Amino acid sequence: MPNTVLVLGACSDIGRSIARRYADSGACVILAARDAVNLARDLTDLQVRLGPDGKNRISSVHCDIVSTDPRSFFDGLSPMPDIVVCVVGLLGDAQACERDHEAATRVIEANYLGPARFLNEAAARLTKQGSGAIVGISSVAGDRGRASNYIYGSSKAGLTAFLSGLRNRLFKSGVHVLTVKPGFVATKMTAGMKLPARLTAQPDEVAAVVVNGVLQLRDVVYVRPVWRWIMLVIGLIPEKVFKRMSL
Repeated sequence: MPNTVLVLGACSDIGRSIARRYADSGACVILAARDAVNLARDLTDLQVRLGPDGKNRISSVHCDIVSTDPRSFFDGLSPMPDIVVCVVGLLGDAQACERDHEAATRVIEANYLGPARFLNEAAARLTKQGSGAIVGISSVAGDRGRASNYIYGSSKAGLTAFLSGLRNRLFKSGVHVLTVKPGFVATKMTAGMKLPARLTAQPDEVAAVVVNGVLQLRDVVYVRPVWRWIMLVIGLIPEKVFKRMSL
């Protein structure tokens, strides 16, 4: 297992599960999030969970992925993590994003611009080390733009393309890049939505896919494999037909 794992967006349900799984495996974990209150709570919770060794292996750092300077952020980390996992994301309100460019901008910045800036800087640092892994949590929503969430979907499509290009660039450097597409996940972000059980993963499932995907050097993983086939079918629908559909 890696010596040190950085989780960006550690206070999200998925981020918390990833941090716990890595911590339970023996890794040192750095929790990074913008919510200072929840960050302090999760830090204490994870340290207590690990017992006497908790304070030695778990640390935290404040980070707003949209406004924090990535170079300064990584300069402040010692040691540089072996694995950088970005779980940051914002679903937003689709109708609000259609009407309000500021709402749309927040979604785009949280899902694409911020993660791209931070992971690009992480790539530069890990390349110098000659090893490591970068994990980005993208979405099946980015596989094809749909009217119901095209702002969110397009921002995740951008992240997926970014990770693909980064993987291609870093292939010979010893740094692995993993793209994870969860589909529906039962989290606070989706609370209140009527989600089909067969298509809805739990945060622990996503965490397991991240850890195993890094170990197995996977490139792109759908948390629930059925999503790969669903999105393949959706992607094959001709645009002349697709534009008339309600998805």
